Amino acid sequence: MTSIVIRRRLYAAAFAFMASGALATSAAAADAYPAQGEQAETGVRRLSQEQYRNIIADVFGPTIKVGGRFEPDIRRDGLLAVGASAVSVTASGLEQYDQIARSVASQVVSEQHRDALIPCKPAKANAPDDKCAKQFLSEAGRLLYRRPLTQTELAARVKVANDSAKTLKNFYAGLGNSLSTMLVSPLFLFRHDVAEADPAHPGKFRLDGYSKASQLSFFLWDSAPDPVLLAAAEKGELHTADGLNQQVDRMLASPRLKSGVRAFFTDMLSYDLFPTLAKDAMLFPKYSSRVAADAQEQTLRTLADHLVTRKGDYRDIFTTGKTFLTPQLASIYGVPLPTTDGGWQPYEFKEGDPRAGLISQISFAALHSHPGRSSPTLRGKAIRTSLLCQKVPDPPGNVNFTAVQDTSNPNLKTARERLNAHATEAMCTGCHKLVDPIGLAMETFDSAGSFRTTENGAQIDTTGSLDGKDFTDAAGLARALHDSSAATSCVVDRVYAYAMGRSPARGEKELLDQFKKDFAANGYRFPDLMRRIATSDAASRVGQPQMGARSSPKSSQLASQTSATENSQ
Repeated sequence: MTSIVIRRRLYAAAFAFMASGALATSAAAADAYPAQGEQAETGVRRLSQEQYRNIIADVFGPTIKVGGRFEPDIRRDGLLAVGASAVSVTASGLEQYDQIARSVASQVVSEQHRDALIPCKPAKANAPDDKCAKQFLSEAGRLLYRRPLTQTELAARVKVANDSAKTLKNFYAGLGNSLSTMLVSPLFLFRHDVAEADPAHPGKFRLDGYSKASQLSFFLWDSAPDPVLLAAAEKGELHTADGLNQQVDRMLASPRLKSGVRAFFTDMLSYDLFPTLAKDAMLFPKYSSRVAADAQEQTLRTLADHLVTRKGDYRDIFTTGKTFLTPQLASIYGVPLPTTDGGWQPYEFKEGDPRAGLISQISFAALHSHPGRSSPTLRGKAIRTSLLCQKVPDPPGNVNFTAVQDTSNPNLKTARERLNAHATEAMCTGCHKLVDPIGLAMETFDSAGSFRTTENGAQIDTTGSLDGKDFTDAAGLARALHDSSAATSCVVDRVYAYAMGRSPARGEKELLDQFKKDFAANGYRFPDLMRRIATSDAASRVGQPQMGARSSPKSSQLASQTSATENSQ
């Protein structure tokens, strides 16, 4: 059977799976398990673009380039990781994945890479070699599918390589065709959990070893399990406390933990919005796409250094002056940065500097602003929703924003004055009371993140309050966030939802409260929080599959439809 026919059947299986509604959000499922300690049913999550790239780099090396357009993600309950259980793939998206898969596969089997990536040589380069194809596809497939291939699956993949090699008279081209069909398979593009009976808790279910390994690896490393973790899953070690603790400790000690922490904060801080962020070049000539990329990197480097390398107190991310800068960022910040190579250098803002912690960094100030002006409302809303997990209603559709947008009005020179005029509208008052008192504290940072003390010649008033705590400037707001119990409670909720790929179930409040108490008792150390969640019983226990099936309804449907397609050759 030709690879074209195989791809068409894979597409048909994927479309049938997605059209069935099997990728519906798990929020409703979570509500169906109100008993304390019970979890929502297992689910299916689409790989993010970065996870796809990470897996390819881990399996085949960083020299394999991944190019092309990925399907857009959606954000639910503040996280793309939660939305991943509710997204599918469009027809055009599958074609894009197919092009990406073909490109990756062709690089892997190319003369440049084949000797390093393929562990065997065919008897003849212009003919099939099932033994060599089986060895490569078995090893690569185990890492790509996050579990060993079944004998039927492996035989089907070898047959594709054989048939294609005969047609093309090229072993490597045939092997590349088989590999590319694996890379476009729903079994690769989606993470699908499998549940099994839990012998330690009769009548209850748990993730099987390979699903548990995937959950740990994507949570802690933002990539698929490595061979060591897969071996532990195969031996059943992840179902024992000692085995699980050993693997989690190993992963937390790995340099790759920084990748996992960076991935979480990239999601929590909504950095997926940066590609659409624009600034008026006439007003902010120093701002550029390079600055935007550096601004994100600055914050992620700062967080990884403080939370992982230094094992610092999470609350200090709001107040620390320690960071990293490039000359381009230093120019916007208005600070000297001695450098010889133009690269990253550690830098510490002095005590009393208006720059203090996360919210004063360009990544936050610029992202939550308009192209031509700052926005106390957007910034205040971002603090409420992203950092405190509080809800802020969207503005009514018929709101008149003229007073806010007109920066040339001589009677309304500052954002505070314009917002005061705007908030006199009854429909606007409630929301603005939630966000403006904190967003106005950041008005000393313009739309591109540069510091200023006046706007249109008028002195900027940065006084405000956060939940009853008054402050006079952005540094005071940062200290208020540092001391806010809502901020630490929020990050625990977000990390748990990120790890599980779903919002917490109604019956998990006591569990989350315990996580929060442990977080405080351990000095708000972020890796300790990750460890506590990763090793908890809640992370592996699931609700009972429907009709007593071993695997969850979602993963069963995906596996059966896809396997039937891939094996009918």
